[in-house]
Amino acid sequence: MLTVYHTGIEEIPKPDLRVGRRNADFGQGFYLSDDASFALRWAKERGDMPCVLNVYRFNPEGLRIRRLYRSGTWFDYICANRAGRPDAFSAYDAVIGPIACDTLYDTWGILTSGMIGKRLAVEAYRLGPYYRQIVLKSEKALSGLCFVSAQTVAKEQIAKNRAVVKQEEQAYQEKMLQLLDSGE
Repeated sequence: MLTVYHTGIEEIPKPDLRVGRRNADFGQGFYLSDDASFALRWAKERGDMPCVLNVYRFNPEGLRIRRLYRSGTWFDYICANRAGRPDAFSAYDAVIGPIACDTLYDTWGILTSGMIGKRLAVEAYRLGPYYRQIVLKSEKALSGLCFVSAQTVAKEQIAKNRAVVKQEEQAYQEKMLQLLDSGE
């Protein structure tokens, strides 16, 4: 059993797989993290709606899981999903792997512009911090998810987390510029 987290604008005791975006990193599904501090980095206020950290217990036993690592396969999968192509791993109950740091740091255009090769783009993604996402893609996977609690994230905590993201973003961009300047 894993403890997993999802931030959003509401308590979500029973997730719906159809609500998420199809063009997200790992396609449509319910996105979670087993790292509470990372889940809180996604916390954002939306108007008067509070941000909520949902906590679950997840039993992956018996599920068909595709594990990805920062590699060409991972990069191709993200590119295909973001382009709206059919999900190559839709037969799996869950996909587990790293996020693409550009979702935090807005570098997708640079890394997929064609101005740099795939090898260099994958290397650039490896420069950022490693955060793992768990995406449930089937009703079978949802049946292994048990809602534990939900808590409102304080505005001060959101501001603190956004400051951490900003620091990480600056460090990542500096490393990426060094990589691009090296011309490797």
